[in-house]
Amino acid sequence: MRLADTRPPFVGLAKLSDEALTSLPTPCYLLDEGQLRRNGEILFGVQQRTGCKILLAQKAFSNFDVYPVLAPYLAGTEASGLYESRLGREELPEKENHVFCAAYRADEFTELLHYADHIVFNSPRQLAKFGPAAKAAGKSVGLRVNPECSTQEGHAIYDPCAPGSRLGTTRAQWDAAVAAHPELPALLDGLHFHTLCEQDADALAVTLAAVEEKFADLLPKMQWLNFGGGHHITRPGYDLATLESCILSVRQKYGVQVYLEPGEAWALNAGYLVTTVLDTLCNGETNLAILDMSAACHTPDVIEMPYRPPLLDAGEPEEKPCTIRLGGPTCLAGDVIGDYSFDAPLTEGDRLVFGDMAIYTTCKNNTFNGMPLPPIWALAEDGSCRELVRFGYRDFKMRLGSAAR
Repeated sequence: MRLADTRPPFVGLAKLSDEALTSLPTPCYLLDEGQLRRNGEILFGVQQRTGCKILLAQKAFSNFDVYPVLAPYLAGTEASGLYESRLGREELPEKENHVFCAAYRADEFTELLHYADHIVFNSPRQLAKFGPAAKAAGKSVGLRVNPECSTQEGHAIYDPCAPGSRLGTTRAQWDAAVAAHPELPALLDGLHFHTLCEQDADALAVTLAAVEEKFADLLPKMQWLNFGGGHHITRPGYDLATLESCILSVRQKYGVQVYLEPGEAWALNAGYLVTTVLDTLCNGETNLAILDMSAACHTPDVIEMPYRPPLLDAGEPEEKPCTIRLGGPTCLAGDVIGDYSFDAPLTEGDRLVFGDMAIYTTCKNNTFNGMPLPPIWALAEDGSCRELVRFGYRDFKMRLGSAAR
């Protein structure tokens, strides 16, 4: 196996020896501390040059064992609910703690006030219900707005600006709410928009113009504006100049603190999933290999997005002599990672390495079919590996019933 693959998802493997790779259990997540640090340095540079603050969206990456690697570079964490907010407060107590949820629960909100310092509401109704308590507790209060500006293609399920979206407040909704409740604007310290998904800064520029068109009269009264996530800032070729121009323009025009809250950008190309071939077979003209990892259980975004993850030493279908469909061991017929080509046929016991596996994997995996959760390891910058956590039968069982039995 060639560990010097120069494609971005695999550059960090150059420091990993064949011996270290073969000693890892499979399936196994391997988090790359060197690549995490590289991403952090890029994001820190943006903050230094523009004065913005960049948060870690924990919904994409919440492996707190390696938060110390990112801590010098991040301004804080962004949470999607109570538990993520608590995690950010426990693991990074000195950092800012922001939370957005489409709707908050009354029986959790008091506890949330112990963790979060910035609380963003999705609707005027939620702002009216919980905003006064948040303000009384000294929290900074925001409203997520919907600029009704779609810039995505082929990702309708991830487009918060799609018609009928439940995410964010449109200008019409805001005006109607204020007409009925004139006290609402006084509760606001900031505005938040999140419309992107794995996009470049050109999409941000388009979105920002729409935000200004719809909400510019509110911005001079705000202390901050949160550009949300979906910014692929650490991807090779990303347009940093346009991003920084957008940030500086808003800061100069409205005098607000600008926040960004990417998730993928912090851990992009900073993780791997190591797996072993269990069996090979042929169905008609289709060659197949069954792996000990499952798309449905261990990389659910492969099916939900869907997408085809990069694979070390493998090519596109038909690019190399042997095209093989890779699938998992579960009973789900659609538990398929994708079609890849290889220089030679795969055989039982071959070890494969998928790239860009730090994001939306460990935070979304599951134990469908009783599949064990893969252990999580870390790859240090000196090439050494260490186990962070392993899982077993009780992790599967205790999700489903009482620990007393």
